Amino acid sequence: MKTWQYACIVFMGGCCYGVLSTFVKLAYSAGFSVSAVSGGQYLFGALLSWLLVIITKKQKLPLKRIFQLLGSGIPFGLTGVFYYQSLQSLNASLAIIFLFQFVWIGTLLEWILYKKKPTAGKMISIAVLLIGSVLAANLISKGGNVLSWTGMAWALLSALTFTSFIFLSGSVGKDISPVQKSALLSTGGLVVVFVLLPPTFLLDMSVFMGVAPYGLLLGFFGVVLPPLLFSIGMPHIGPGLGTILTASELPVAVSMSSLLLAEHVSYLQWIGVVLILGGIAAGNVSLSALQERRLSK
Repeated sequence: MKTWQYACIVFMGGCCYGVLSTFVKLAYSAGFSVSAVSGGQYLFGALLSWLLVIITKKQKLPLKRIFQLLGSGIPFGLTGVFYYQSLQSLNASLAIIFLFQFVWIGTLLEWILYKKKPTAGKMISIAVLLIGSVLAANLISKGGNVLSWTGMAWALLSALTFTSFIFLSGSVGKDISPVQKSALLSTGGLVVVFVLLPPTFLLDMSVFMGVAPYGLLLGFFGVVLPPLLFSIGMPHIGPGLGTILTASELPVAVSMSSLLLAEHVSYLQWIGVVLILGGIAAGNVSLSALQERRLSK
């Protein structure tokens, strides 16, 4: 596969996360708690991931590698817990702005850890993404809202853990089947979620059956697909561009809220969506140009 194809795979992984906020809002409006929604998502996601492992070719892994991958799933589970906690005291548009800080955090970490100084093109791309995110989240028109320090702290923590997950997706278990790797990451995330948010919903059959449809949808789009797609694409494009491509989450979230929740989306928000897509495209073009220069040498 070519580099741009791996970039598209990571882009699709980001789009999957954009679907989640709509289903989470629907689950909350139906009366389900953070514990039930988060627990249902990771439970069904892990089960679906292992179902894929059963029907595909498996590798025999040493115990050390298994625990390494389970540990790498910790930031995956923490991201869901932290972000869903932030939604308890911040509205979705503000929470996603703070989560969106992973765009520059990832580039900064790549610079610190791998000594890869961001190019001018990547910096411009990040700037466009952040401007677009402010517009797409409708932050300007809601600027008078009182911010919750607790909510901001939870959302910023989710940005840090999401960045960590992106890095680990591209660096840990490169030689392992993406399906098997995804299942182990999902299981690690499930364990963390159940430890932090005890799954009391499993003891009440009516609650379990009620949250199950949301859990299946959230599990498929939030637990099964992202780690699988990131495991395939991240090792080939690097975490710097990977964080830019996963910014596809926000325009998808805005579009889903408009289509399924009938929320009003202003012209400024659609301009923000276009800017985000433009920033992603600019980052991908920069990568392609860099690859061509390397090949020409």
